[in-house]
Amino acid sequence: MQLSLDTHLGDSVQPFQRTLRAAIGCTGVGLHSGRKVSLTLRPAAEHVGIVFRRVDLPDQPLIAARWEHIVDTRRNTTLGLPDRPEARVGTVEHLLAALAGSDVDNALIDVDGPEVPIMDGSAAPFVFLVECAGFVTQGAVRRVLEIVRPVRVEDESGSITFLPDLSSVPVYEMDIEFPSSAIRRQHRLVRLVPGAFKRDLARARTFGFVEELDALRDAGLARGGSLDNAVVLRGATVLNVGGLRYTDEFVRHKLLDLIGDLALAGAPLRGRVVARRAGHRLNALALRALFADGTAYRFTPALPACAIRDGIAAPLAAAAAAPV
Repeated sequence: MQLSLDTHLGDSVQPFQRTLRAAIGCTGVGLHSGRKVSLTLRPAAEHVGIVFRRVDLPDQPLIAARWEHIVDTRRNTTLGLPDRPEARVGTVEHLLAALAGSDVDNALIDVDGPEVPIMDGSAAPFVFLVECAGFVTQGAVRRVLEIVRPVRVEDESGSITFLPDLSSVPVYEMDIEFPSSAIRRQHRLVRLVPGAFKRDLARARTFGFVEELDALRDAGLARGGSLDNAVVLRGATVLNVGGLRYTDEFVRHKLLDLIGDLALAGAPLRGRVVARRAGHRLNALALRALFADGTAYRFTPALPACAIRDGIAAPLAAAAAAPV
C-alpha cells in the first residue's frame, strides 16, 4: 500500500512542510482593542514560517511569528517590530495554536488592524478556516525543535519545564489553580497526535472574571470582550448561557494558549512541556530561557542554506509580493 505525503504514519508528525491550498478570510472584533478587524490566511513558500502582514499600515510591514518579536504579554501575546512601534499584532496565540495543531508550517497572514479577531474566544473558528482552505504538502522536510536537555523557568506564580521525550509528537502538561470554586485545581496532559488538538482543545474558550473587568478596561484591555467570545465568571458562577463546553474548559484553554505561544519557537517541538500555573508572560520567558542555552535543543534538520534577514527567511519575499 502506497501512502500519500499527507498521511500521518501512526503517531508521527507530518514529515514534510505544509501550507494552505487557498487563501481564506474572516472578520471579527479584537478582544482587547474592541475594533473590527479583517484577517486573511494565505499560502506561503517553504521555510517562510508564519508571518503577519499589517496591510493597513504604510509599506505593509511584515512581522514573523517568532519569540524574538514578542513585545507584550498582558492577557495576550502581542508581536511587533522594534523599529516600528505601530507595527504590532496582538492576541496571536489562538490562531497560532490552530495552525500548529493543524500542521501548517508556512502561511502569510494579512490583518488590517492591531489585533487578530477573537472570534468565539477559542481556536475552533481558525481550525475551521484552515480546513476549508485545504492543505498542500511542500517539498521541504519539516524542521523539528528537539529538546535534548531539561530547561526550567519559574516566577512567583508558576513554572515551565522543557524535557526530552522519546515520543515523536509534542507532549504538553498543564496544572492550573484559581480561588474560584468553578475552577479550583485542574490538570490535563495532551499528546498532539493527529486530530488531538481539534478534538480535545480547539473549542476551549478564553475566560475571565467580572470583578476584573473595570481594571482591565482602564488598562486598555478587554474592550471587545463579551459573553459571545469568552467564558465569564462572577465568583463561582459561569454567566454564559449553555455553561461550559468541557467540564475542564479552563485548563484546556490554558493548554491551547501554551501551544500557541510556544509555536513562536518557529518549529514543532519534539519533547515534553510541563507547565504549572503558566500564562503568556511565563510562556515567553520559557522560550527566551530555552534559546539562551544552546546545549538544550537542536533543530533537525538544520536550517537550509538560505539568506536570513531580520529573522525572516529570504523566500518570504515571494510571499510578500502576493496580492492583498
